Amino acid sequence: MDIVIKLSQFLLSLSLLIILHELGHFIPAKLFKTRVEKFYLFFDVKYSLFKKKIGETEYGIGWLPLGGYVKISGMIDESMDKEQMAQDPQPWEFRTKPAWQRLIIMLGGVTVNFILAFIIYIGMAFAYGDTYIANSDLKDGVAIDNPAMIKAGFKTGDKIISIDNKKVENFDSDMNMNVIMAKEVLIERNGQQQTIKMPKDFVDQLSKTEKGLLIGIRYPYAIGKVTEDSPNQNLKPKDLILSLNGQKIKYFDEAKAILEVNKEKTIPAVVLRDLKETPITLKVSKDAKLGVALGSLDMKSLEKLGYYKISTKEYGFFESIPVGLEKGKDQLIGYGKQLKMIFNPETKAYKQVGGFAAIYNIFPSSWSWEVFWNITALLSIMLGVMNLLPIPALDGGHVMFLLYEIISGKKPSDKFLENAQMVGFVLLITLLLFANGNDIYKAIMK
Repeated sequence: MDIVIKLSQFLLSLSLLIILHELGHFIPAKLFKTRVEKFYLFFDVKYSLFKKKIGETEYGIGWLPLGGYVKISGMIDESMDKEQMAQDPQPWEFRTKPAWQRLIIMLGGVTVNFILAFIIYIGMAFAYGDTYIANSDLKDGVAIDNPAMIKAGFKTGDKIISIDNKKVENFDSDMNMNVIMAKEVLIERNGQQQTIKMPKDFVDQLSKTEKGLLIGIRYPYAIGKVTEDSPNQNLKPKDLILSLNGQKIKYFDEAKAILEVNKEKTIPAVVLRDLKETPITLKVSKDAKLGVALGSLDMKSLEKLGYYKISTKEYGFFESIPVGLEKGKDQLIGYGKQLKMIFNPETKAYKQVGGFAAIYNIFPSSWSWEVFWNITALLSIMLGVMNLLPIPALDGGHVMFLLYEIISGKKPSDKFLENAQMVGFVLLITLLLFANGNDIYKAIMK
């Protein structure tokens, strides 16, 4: 069932993005009276799952879910229809239209991608608002459990002050990605501020560990389940451990050191049970464990117990517009930074480039419209940026040649464009194989 839910979200998001991207080409093409021969979701190599011709356009669904396309008459594209291009130009063909019209047609897809992302972020701001913990309310700092973060110089209890000289106002889902992309992070430790320079190959280091979030909030020592062979059957699910061997603890990470020095001992403890402090004794195993599974508390429970103050901000329709635009701008800039890292060999971030399996794994195994729309907006930005890359066979490649034509007044020959299309196609296939090969390699090594 989990696979079905993940796959459903993946296909729905992918289909939505493809259809709207291709509509971005289709609509201006029709406005400029350019014939569109095909409009397809997914590729129809050899055959289609569905097709229906309406007017001059065949609409269909292909069987290969690697994208989609519109086939515009008189345009050198992935169809490589040399027979059509060898005939005399016709007034309804792409190649006979003014350069500025062809430019608008080619920019239509990425324009729709960016507009869609900003609309989604505006809608999410209006529908869900913002839920966060003010950074100033993290009095005891953050939790650091990831080995790559520890190696970089972070410790549990650090307070994150700024990332690349931008002050951190709130602890939210963007903090982890901002740290991944950062050059330096200003922290406060034991009342003293210090700057941590992030390793250039941090992304590569991070990929070699699966342990823990980069930065998380510190949680209390909550009991989730007492194992059958546990020596501490006096513990109960939902107990919170408040002290061990006479030492008060507020967070789980504080308990580790105490248990470590009390291996194979019986020690006094105090737990919070049904909102009452209850003294008990606990037996510590030789590996510094209590024989329990950790429990988790939701944010409302943590707030009720006085750990954190959860801030929620709701926006009216007009208020949500600047909030959504700012979110979209931040995500766009962030993805630009990611691409820059990928193309910088020093970061080794290219090793983490993923294909369809990586995109599929982004989606959760339980349905959440909030998560779905957030992922779809991010994928829309990614699709828009990737299509703008000046690679022949991508929209950006066509745009590059059109800008050359507009500036120089000289149109590249059809033969040149055909050869460029082939080079771009080979390059795209290489990138596709590399990205999906990375997915396969990671799956095998895992």
